[in-house]
Amino acid sequence: MRILIAPNAFKGTLTAARAARAAARGVKTALPKARVTALPIADGGDGLLDALRPALGGTVIRSRVEGPCGGLVTARWLLAGRTAVIEMAEASGLKLLRGARLRPLDASTRGVGQLMAAAAARGAREIIVGLGGSASNDGGAGCAAAFGFLLNDGRGAAIVPGARGLAGLREILPGAGLARLRGLKVEGLADVKNALLGRLGSAQVFGPQKGASPKEVRFLEAALGNYAAAVVKFSGRDISRLEGGAAAGGLGAGLAAFFGAELADGSAFVLERLGFERELARADLLITGEGCFDRQSFYGKAPGAAIAAAVRLGKPVVIVCGRSLIRGRRELARLGVAGIIETGETPHPAAAVRLAVARGLPRILSSIEFSL
Repeated sequence: MRILIAPNAFKGTLTAARAARAAARGVKTALPKARVTALPIADGGDGLLDALRPALGGTVIRSRVEGPCGGLVTARWLLAGRTAVIEMAEASGLKLLRGARLRPLDASTRGVGQLMAAAAARGAREIIVGLGGSASNDGGAGCAAAFGFLLNDGRGAAIVPGARGLAGLREILPGAGLARLRGLKVEGLADVKNALLGRLGSAQVFGPQKGASPKEVRFLEAALGNYAAAVVKFSGRDISRLEGGAAAGGLGAGLAAFFGAELADGSAFVLERLGFERELARADLLITGEGCFDRQSFYGKAPGAAIAAAVRLGKPVVIVCGRSLIRGRRELARLGVAGIIETGETPHPAAAVRLAVARGLPRILSSIEFSL
């Protein structure tokens, strides 16, 4: 039996690569003769660098940049020839505020712009930015300012960092940013399709996840609306309804506004670069998963894209996850899932994945009919 193991990161506990290795050890314990291929996947959020590096090669570089709420952080990024891959959460992610007070009005994406400037200075002509896990709701304004664009208030002074500054934004000027951008192609990888503004926009859907109160959500919506209006005056482009514009606190919209970026489906981009369907076609079974498996897994997330590919190719799917909010056998079957393996909360997530797969996989396989 050939088994393809392709998990996403288990947010906050396991990288996709560690989850894949742990699941592979569990499979070999249960099925010593199985032929196992591990292929960690990502959707633009956590694990993008690690997922793409085997396909692109290159060198992981560490740069000291401004963190989401000031101070310096060390952010990894990948340089492969003239292509750079940046995981925005490395510089401006919610994970960097662990243990600190969340500041949704003040958190900024300045560190992302500094990474992009560093990549351009090192000779990159294509920059791929993974959009996910942001601590900020600044619409990418901080990223643009750090790259060299000028975002000024009514007195001609630079606006303060974060979404708080967007409320007073009156003027955008090219500064050094436009010259630095020449000859540079930027692409954003989004794991959501939400637009910047509105009921399903960045402030109202994702603001609370970053600690915003109802009053702060209303402020964020108004500030981002003012920002979108200023962008129209600067570039003539309406970013308010752009599909994927809400990704990473509106950084998707900012990349489109200032860098001319195309916003791509992160899962589809990564799976294509990894040759995922080619590997899946050779397999008899797919094991995928993430920390929490729920209906959101099917809206831009890597496991949902992997399951959809398996359904197209007629391959059975087993989910391994910390917990699943989808449990009904009929619903799972309708989604193309043959079984769920949960680890539960544990201080040793890799060991838990290994043991859960070793114990749970034979039971699930006994209910699947294979044409081998």
